[in-house]
Amino acid sequence: MKTIHVPVRDAYDVMVERGILSRTGEIVRELCGGACAVITDDNVNAIYGDAVVASLEAAGMRTVRFVFPHGEGSKNAATLTQIWSFLCRNDITRSDCLVALGGGVVGDITGFAAATFLRGIRYVQIPTSLLAQVDSSVGGKTAIDLPEGKNLVGAFKQPAAVLCDPDALRTLPREFLIDGMGEVIKYGMIADEALFALLCGCDLSTVQEHFDEIIPACISIKRDVVAEDELDTGLRMILNFGHTIGHAIEAYYHYETYTHGCAVAAGMCIMTRYTGNADAYERLCECCKRYDLPTAVPAPLEGLLPLCSHDKKRAGGNLRYITCEPIGKAQIRTATFAEFCRIFGR
Repeated sequence: MKTIHVPVRDAYDVMVERGILSRTGEIVRELCGGACAVITDDNVNAIYGDAVVASLEAAGMRTVRFVFPHGEGSKNAATLTQIWSFLCRNDITRSDCLVALGGGVVGDITGFAAATFLRGIRYVQIPTSLLAQVDSSVGGKTAIDLPEGKNLVGAFKQPAAVLCDPDALRTLPREFLIDGMGEVIKYGMIADEALFALLCGCDLSTVQEHFDEIIPACISIKRDVVAEDELDTGLRMILNFGHTIGHAIEAYYHYETYTHGCAVAAGMCIMTRYTGNADAYERLCECCKRYDLPTAVPAPLEGLLPLCSHDKKRAGGNLRYITCEPIGKAQIRTATFAEFCRIFGR
């Protein structure tokens, strides 16, 4: 097992081990004790729900389970209210804990429920998607979506632990593997040229052979950034490379056409085309193509740029965005929205 310690105010460990799902009960009991509410979606529940609940019950924990429909459309206030009510009906108290079993949507909404229910209870992340294992399960960002945009209401709530089982990724549909690779490539771009080079030498048929190396590498990068800037006021912004335009792409297509990782991949390529050098742009595009990730979208820049003005990294009248030049080194840039548009010749 590889253990990556995250030294924030409420410090915790990320444990990466094949087969760790089977030890959920013993680990959660030692960390939390009490009763446990497993929060998951219908897709993940069908594959792992019974096994995780059985492990928790075998460890002597009273366990209840809440299952909601999969997809970004469930990450909203209505589902959150249902979770709160479920916890009340099942007598979950401050001495108990939640378990987020699933991908990024499950982790985000469960973390927000843990941050707010009874003014805060403990929770454990068990990410089952590649994107969640390398990115969203670590760092304490929790949120739900509003009709006006993604992740606009949330809280910082660090988990008690994160359990990453690379074997869980073997059940991922191809599109979810592609989605996660968008965030994996991002980590190589912002902080690890050697990781980027490794990714450039693989493709969808071979990359899983390297997950025991790739997943801890991504988590370690995020650990280092979060440890320095837990509340996302400085360095942590580099984790949003590709997201300023990526979120605009998602919004432009009403969150229906491009998954988050695909939108981020296109956002990284578009940003690098206009702010990087030709070599970096070509290498990034070639890497993305190896994983069937888009390097551009049909939407015109005239339609995307106004949506960038809604970005959460705004500071007053300025927009903060991320560039990577050279590959492996990210920079935080600040511009007025008009200056930002001029970068793209608009």
